[in-house]
Amino acid sequence: MLLSTAAAIGFALFGIHALPSHNEHIQYLGSQNGYEAFVPNGQTINYNGQTDPVGDLILSNGTTLHDVIWNGQYASTIINNHNQIVQLNGQFVGQTDPINHQPYEPLQDVYVIDGSVPIKLEIINGQTYYVIEANKINPADIAGFYTYDKWVSNFVAAMNTPGTYAAVLPGNSPVFQWTNTTGTVAYQTWIYQDYIRGAAGRDVLVPPTGMIIPYGSAMPLGSALFNFTTPQHTYNPSS
Repeated sequence: MLLSTAAAIGFALFGIHALPSHNEHIQYLGSQNGYEAFVPNGQTINYNGQTDPVGDLILSNGTTLHDVIWNGQYASTIINNHNQIVQLNGQFVGQTDPINHQPYEPLQDVYVIDGSVPIKLEIINGQTYYVIEANKINPADIAGFYTYDKWVSNFVAAMNTPGTYAAVLPGNSPVFQWTNTTGTVAYQTWIYQDYIRGAAGRDVLVPPTGMIIPYGSAMPLGSALFNFTTPQHTYNPSS
């Protein structure tokens, strides 16, 4: 059995509620009514003969787990999307947004799961990893997004905040002219969409605070997250 006592205690220390499972090695972390998010860091690992992405898992309560492996469906999609984002960052960061004349910012991809996440602990070469068993997740409950890398935690928190809704920016939105990071990232997500398979930019999360978070969506596009991947609202600034 590949579960260490220390690693098992780690589940309890995070205050995460484990749900019943038919497989004693698997626990479901997070909330059945929340959004959890896998954030790849660019590293990969050979796990059971498969090349899988490694990163962090941000739970709906704000807890972040490190050394997380995404194993199963969409692993190659995540790797390809992330490599494309890294390549685009290398191409655009350092240049200037032609609309608001501010420097472009590095963007980050994130993969959101609607509901709790099936996890098991594995020790690989002496290192303990949380392994997401993605094949046990309904494909409809998984969707990809991208936003400013420093806003990923805020993005996940906003999705889990009651009252938050998603909206699309019109092509002539004044938001693109804002001389701040919000204006830059809003336009940048629009640019990146042309280089990422299945991507669509110029969307925003609108939390109750009104502080919008620009983002784009990318493969996979699970139907349970339709309101975020295909916003039904249009955002117009009040001023």
